[in-house]
Amino acid sequence: MATIQELKEQYEGLDRELPAKGEEVIDPSCLLTFQYEYPKQRSQVEIDTDEFTAVCPWTGLPDYGVLRISYVPGDSCIELKSLKYYLLSYRDVGIVQEHAVNRILNDLVAVCQPQSMKITLDYKVRGGLHTAVTVEYSQDNGGK
Repeated sequence: MATIQELKEQYEGLDRELPAKGEEVIDPSCLLTFQYEYPKQRSQVEIDTDEFTAVCPWTGLPDYGVLRISYVPGDSCIELKSLKYYLLSYRDVGIVQEHAVNRILNDLVAVCQPQSMKITLDYKVRGGLHTAVTVEYSQDNGGK
């Protein structure tokens, strides 16, 4: 866990170039956390964005979706600017919808070790079909 000064230095270092178009790099190393001072309280943190995008691995067509993250922090919280950069790393990645939400959950759980986390990725209609994928993690259930 970073000190306030270390977090500030890491935060300032986030302003970097995004991967080049066509470069498929999902980058969890940019994710930062900060110490949560109330781990005994079951506070629910809700984050959402309507700017999630990746591409279909078969057609190369873009998939746009609303991403909702809900978690109960353990000892650390996700720093939001780093989360934004992490999500932007999906923009040109060919990944199926069902895999994207699971990958995001795995990466976020690894970095912040929450008590629980639920992620829903609700994709915009494409080809007349609507898809929403939800995945959950709980320390109480051994990560399932």
